[in-house]
Amino acid sequence: MIYSLFKSLAFLTPPEWAHEQTLAVLQRTARPGKPHPFAGPVPEKPVNVMGMSFRNPVGLAAGMDKNGECIDGFGSLGFGFLELGTVTPRPQPGNPKPRLFRLPEHEAIINRMGFNNHGVDTLLANLDKASYTGRIGINIGKNFDTPIEAAAGDYVTCLRAVYTHADYITVNISSPNTTNLRELQKGDAFSGLLKAVLAEKRSLAEETGKNTPIAVKIAPDVDEEQLDFIADTLLRVKMDAVIATNTTLDRAAVQAHPRANEPGGLSGAPVRARSTEVIRGLSRRLEGKVPIIGVGGIFTAADAREKLDAGASLVQVYTGLIYKGPRLVREIVEGL
Repeated sequence: MIYSLFKSLAFLTPPEWAHEQTLAVLQRTARPGKPHPFAGPVPEKPVNVMGMSFRNPVGLAAGMDKNGECIDGFGSLGFGFLELGTVTPRPQPGNPKPRLFRLPEHEAIINRMGFNNHGVDTLLANLDKASYTGRIGINIGKNFDTPIEAAAGDYVTCLRAVYTHADYITVNISSPNTTNLRELQKGDAFSGLLKAVLAEKRSLAEETGKNTPIAVKIAPDVDEEQLDFIADTLLRVKMDAVIATNTTLDRAAVQAHPRANEPGGLSGAPVRARSTEVIRGLSRRLEGKVPIIGVGGIFTAADAREKLDAGASLVQVYTGLIYKGPRLVREIVEGL
């Protein structure tokens, strides 16, 4: 009831402003080490993935807290893990506003944020100040003005910066909001980038004595042939994990909405089925050799179970949290 009222008021304001204010309130009202009063306690449901234990299989997807400004706030909602970012080597403003749009009739969001963030150094400074003790993933990307052929340098720079601070690191090459970024999912660019990142990981592991798993996040807008290629590459380079999926460019499910043709990635309920389909296809091809983190349209425990049954080992929420509120994590974990 309280969140329904809050959402009704928040949805009267611009989406990006509402997002910023919500994070500020959530962070201020968090009690480190204790459940958030708006969420309540979340039961333990441990799961072991990527060689580490998670309190429960429900995580926060990247994009919600790009700069690590609300780590204790989100942590107090009972997530099994938080994925921060996407972060780039240098600060950047992202795409021009407005760039975030609600589609309430479809429980969906369209965004074209463009990796707006304060840079990797700011994220790490915020992480150092946080009290949260759960698992942390850091999602890394390239700056918008770095040529696509030089993208590996940005990913390696971020990898070096965050390597010892993260429990796992995600290589984001599937956002539709940075020009040509999805080209990195194809052919030699894909395998070349992953090989460069994993080579740097081996060097850092030897230097630091810490083995930080690396995941790659893929788009839902791939056909069977592309999925074959992605899975074959993940197996060949021995990737630690894959996250499926990012937002979609497909507007079929929301075509009648006046915002349907806004450029950007669509998230929420309309991407649920396609995300699950990609997870199922990856699971069949990977045969358990590369763990899958499922994300896309999770609003209930049944949605999360669908992803897990399709082959995911962990799940993440983003848009569902906006529409359903701070008790969502508890409801999903209790329902699994």
